[in-house]
Amino acid sequence: MKFFAALAILFTATVWMTGADTPAGVVYADHDKVAVALAKGGPLATTPGFVVMGNHRNGPAGSEMHEGHSHVFYVTDGTATIVLGGTIVDSKTTEPGEIRGSKIDGGTEQKLSKGDVIVIPPGTPHWWKETSSFSYFVVNVNK
Repeated sequence: MKFFAALAILFTATVWMTGADTPAGVVYADHDKVAVALAKGGPLATTPGFVVMGNHRNGPAGSEMHEGHSHVFYVTDGTATIVLGGTIVDSKTTEPGEIRGSKIDGGTEQKLSKGDVIVIPPGTPHWWKETSSFSYFVVNVNK
């Protein structure tokens, strides 16, 4: 878990680097682009090793499980309940290594609020059961 947290910090720092002399391969997202991504959802940086996004939810979402990447979520606003583990209901493979469903049976509920960080490793079912104008910063770290 510490490894994923360290990666999230490294990748976050990469996205926030500024200046005309920014080295090749560094991705910069200014505060306006970040604000839009956190308000509406959207990508901020995409590389072969990771994807950085902002996201916003006003209600629950379907369940999912990814075999190819970990999620690192940093909550910037609002509250949510995420269910981790358990069994995906109505599961179907939407693409290789990606399973989606309607909800989760069983699992563990975790309440999240502004300032929280959660890391979800590959192969872990998860489901946004409840959200309330919920914004979060996402780093998907590929295996």
